[in-house]
Amino acid sequence: MHPEFWHERWQAGQIGFHQSGVHPFLEQFWPRLEIAPGGRVYVPLCGKSLDMVWLAERGHGIVGTELSDIAIRDFFSEQGLSFDTRPDGPFRRHAAASYELLEGDALELTPDALGPVHAAYDRAALIALPPETRPVYAQSMAALLPPGSPTLLVTLEYPQEMKGGPPFSVEADEVRELYDWSFRIETLLRKDMIAENPKFAEVGIPALYEAAYLLTRRSGT
Repeated sequence: MHPEFWHERWQAGQIGFHQSGVHPFLEQFWPRLEIAPGGRVYVPLCGKSLDMVWLAERGHGIVGTELSDIAIRDFFSEQGLSFDTRPDGPFRRHAAASYELLEGDALELTPDALGPVHAAYDRAALIALPPETRPVYAQSMAALLPPGSPTLLVTLEYPQEMKGGPPFSVEADEVRELYDWSFRIETLLRKDMIAENPKFAEVGIPALYEAAYLLTRRSGT
């Protein structure tokens, strides 16, 4: 999607993608990543997600990317944090406590700007991107993450022809096509969540699956 789309959504308060609690897949599967306290976690297209708070409470440093300054300011305000801001290349880096949120386009992020990270968490990034952008995003993630590092990826699956995105449907075959060259892929869970998502049921979608994957960055690719 064009950046203007997301800026308009935040300006209008149309943020149905924001969840009021921690995602249950994060609570269930994060221990599988075996990231020690102090490990730094990358959260692309982070919004003001409370998942970042959950990770920080477990001793992790958080670095996120987000287009909207409204999302970033809301996050720090809702956490009761004052933050410092400085320019950093094409980004503005906002920092407080365990959090560094980079305001700008995630696809412009470089390893130097990101800094050392030990893992990544993607609940709402891949599924926010249209099909033509997803390969570029997957290549970017491969470039940013060091060999051996894990990513917890959450996707949605539903009949795309019945409802426009975002969030978009990204099925298992596409996950393999996007990531298998650079990551080992383990499917952790695929669960029908239609009962918890009435807006999908209202348009006649019979099932809405959420899937969790553990991606491990391969060496030498």
